[in-house]
Amino acid sequence: MRYLVNIRRAKLFLSTYEKLVNRSSATLMRRYSSNAPEESSRDKKPSLHKHLHAKIKSCGPIPVAEYMKEALTNPTAGYYMLRDVFGAEGDFITSPEISQLFGEMVGIWVLNEWRKISKDNFQLVELGPGRGTLSKDILKVFKQLKALNKLSLHLVEVSPALSEIQGKKLCTTSKEVTPILISNSDDRNEKHYREGVTDDGTHVFWYRSIEHVPKKFSVFIAHEFFDALPIHKFQKNNGAWHEVFVDIDPENEEKFRYVMSKFPTLSSKLFISEDEKRDHVEASPQMMVIIDYMAKFLKECGGFAFIADYGHTGDKTDTFRAFKKHQQQDPLVDPGTADLTADVDFAMIKKIATKDDRMIAFGPVSQKKFLLDLGIDVRLNMLLHKTSDADRKDLISGYKMLVDEDKMGKCFKIMSLFPSVLKDHLMTWPVIGFINSKTNEKFSGDKDK
Repeated sequence: MRYLVNIRRAKLFLSTYEKLVNRSSATLMRRYSSNAPEESSRDKKPSLHKHLHAKIKSCGPIPVAEYMKEALTNPTAGYYMLRDVFGAEGDFITSPEISQLFGEMVGIWVLNEWRKISKDNFQLVELGPGRGTLSKDILKVFKQLKALNKLSLHLVEVSPALSEIQGKKLCTTSKEVTPILISNSDDRNEKHYREGVTDDGTHVFWYRSIEHVPKKFSVFIAHEFFDALPIHKFQKNNGAWHEVFVDIDPENEEKFRYVMSKFPTLSSKLFISEDEKRDHVEASPQMMVIIDYMAKFLKECGGFAFIADYGHTGDKTDTFRAFKKHQQQDPLVDPGTADLTADVDFAMIKKIATKDDRMIAFGPVSQKKFLLDLGIDVRLNMLLHKTSDADRKDLISGYKMLVDEDKMGKCFKIMSLFPSVLKDHLMTWPVIGFINSKTNEKFSGDKDK
């Protein structure tokens, strides 16, 4: 089987594609914004639905990836950009928000794996940190085990609203700063746009891109990050691959609909394997580029990665969906008001990360297996013995949500990445949470026999 994607071409495609998208979006937003009557605009901001409608009218149907990117991260109306979308009052809830147990287990895992391979200071880097709850729980574990002075916290976040929420949760004070994107100094965090300090003196920095994080020994955390990255969708029809686009419904101009390209597109030629067995495929070029960068970073600077998400191992087809008020809905309805997501292809992550034998991949394993291996049931019983009846009920409910197979225990997957130079070391000291897994009977970095 040939390597599925040429990463260099994927980077070039993504760079060129985003420039074109951003240019057309900026032009249309300016045009629409200047013509929109004040009384019809929501909070004096242009409607994303009307913006997308105008874009399609002007330029023709757009790829699902472009629709998804606009809906989630449009600077003036994107879902993540303007408000808090997490928790019971939001549209969905994540494992760290469900129970402190999850963050504590991840914190124990990070501390345990770091101590096996290093005693030096390191960077804890979380991609898409939500409210900052997971990072806060990890810091709490390091404090309890007297290792808090060994790390600094680095958050990759594109949303101004969420970075402010994270700052309030994590820091005594945080402030915006002007990034210095070009500098000869390797000792300062020139590329961060916000900085703060926690109650315990841990320094926190915010970045808009993983590429701005300083090149030092790092532990990457990506929890429900990759599922929100834009995807291209492809459908096989009469033996040929076509890309799925979003168009205006001719029967009702207020609605959007899916259409297929008449001919194969550049992206379908780049991201579909010659021996693909499925009839429908979703691919995220942005995920591919980030994983490739992360693998190079870890190989060069040392460290490891923890990835957790709803996902599959290259066998699922159409997983693109939307959530609003904790209910699933049509992704093409009211863009910008609902969370859009697609299951993560862990087989693709593994393939890119382990290219040229640079990384070892463990997993994916189910969240249930990972948490039970870490001792979540033991920690639950410890907490139950010293909590009130009301708290006891919440703890048990949160525990069941995390590990029950009909909830998050089975569909939520965990993977870890380590530099292949640690192969012999990890044979002696196996990675906790992934021991005796069928997916790890041999190292994922080994070539298939």
